[in-house]
Amino acid sequence: MHAMDPISARPFKSTPYWWDDCAFSALPVWPVIPRCDVAIVGGGYAGLSAAIELARAGRSVQLFDRQPIGQAASSRNGGMASGSIRPGRKQLIRRFGEARANGILMEGKAAREDLWAFLEEEQVECDFFLSGLFDGAINDRECEELSRYAELLQRFLGIEAFSVSRAEVSRYIGTEVYAGGFARMDIGGLHPAKLLAGILRVARATDAVIHEDTAVLGMVAEAGGVRVATSRGEVFAKKVLVCTNAYTDDFDPWLRRRLVPVRSRIVATEPLGNGVMERLMPKRMMYGDTRQLSYYYRPSPDGSRILFGGRDGTTEGDPLSPTTHLRSELGRIFPELAGIGLTHSWFGQVAMNRDMIPRMFTVGDTIYATGFCGSGVVWARWLGKKAAFKLLGQTEKALSAFDFDPPPKAVPFYQGKPWFIPIVYSLYAWRDKRAMRRKNEREKR
Repeated sequence: MHAMDPISARPFKSTPYWWDDCAFSALPVWPVIPRCDVAIVGGGYAGLSAAIELARAGRSVQLFDRQPIGQAASSRNGGMASGSIRPGRKQLIRRFGEARANGILMEGKAAREDLWAFLEEEQVECDFFLSGLFDGAINDRECEELSRYAELLQRFLGIEAFSVSRAEVSRYIGTEVYAGGFARMDIGGLHPAKLLAGILRVARATDAVIHEDTAVLGMVAEAGGVRVATSRGEVFAKKVLVCTNAYTDDFDPWLRRRLVPVRSRIVATEPLGNGVMERLMPKRMMYGDTRQLSYYYRPSPDGSRILFGGRDGTTEGDPLSPTTHLRSELGRIFPELAGIGLTHSWFGQVAMNRDMIPRMFTVGDTIYATGFCGSGVVWARWLGKKAAFKLLGQTEKALSAFDFDPPPKAVPFYQGKPWFIPIVYSLYAWRDKRAMRRKNEREKR
């Protein structure tokens, strides 16, 4: 699928940049087995990772995905393996207490290290590079907050992290937008579709049965398990694991009221000229900033172009306006790219919840691993594994600061269509403009 770029007058693809060199072939079609130990709903990082652990432990496993494997968020994201958490430590303490807040932060480090180990042990080639991450601050207050955060990461987790002054910004990124920032060296980038393909390869080498193009239509609790209705027949499972995240539909209306699907869009520039990447991203890091409507961006794995992403703000169709907006923001950060052509613009869904942290929780014989809040490269695989260990009764391995009751609360006046997204985004945009005014006022003094 193609759309026309109004500036370059050239078409761009509306499919992910990652799909150009990572295609997913159709899987063999297997009959739905009437009974199994565990039925998994969702065939992304979380579901496939859980299937690996369960099948290797000898459980009979069937995984169902309503689309072909490789069509949803696991192959559409930016490939930034951050494992970030949106609420700060103070917010986490207020909501959940100091012990759980500390556990959440520590688990991020463990989850990243576990992903690196998996890539090495299973020989998954996905262009992984431990690049580090630079976060830009818009004004002096945000610089101070990032400096304190860097100190926390160093002191509490032993992570190499440090503040970056205004004078030092150009060493990390070629822009004058940021008043400073901070860098942390424990975050890397990868090719998300190749990561999914690697996890799928490992899962297919087990006895897990993977059913793509097989929608789960509903679930009913019965004595001893759950009866799962699918588009290709019924299965009775002793346990069910739901990993559908932002792609949850009416098969589970209870979960759908607790997850808000938000579009995240990424554009890919055309190949850059000689020396451009050296000026704009001299250290080839992953990048982000502190704005409410934050943007995330990075060099492509081959270093030839920039991938630039942010929240889309639309809820239907595939309009051109979000692409135009991202190009405008890219040009504001990097003025020399203001007129550059785009080769790709695509979106995927991320799932937000009222806690704004990933969660694992249990309702009867169903376990949920979901709500990754835009950081699923790390959290989806990690919580899929944790849920599998919980199903296996491996208590020590299953321990997680993200596993606690009660489940996330339902979003008021929400039944699955996020009608309020444009309103929320307008508020965030106003806050960002206010932060920029503060920066400009200080610079004029």
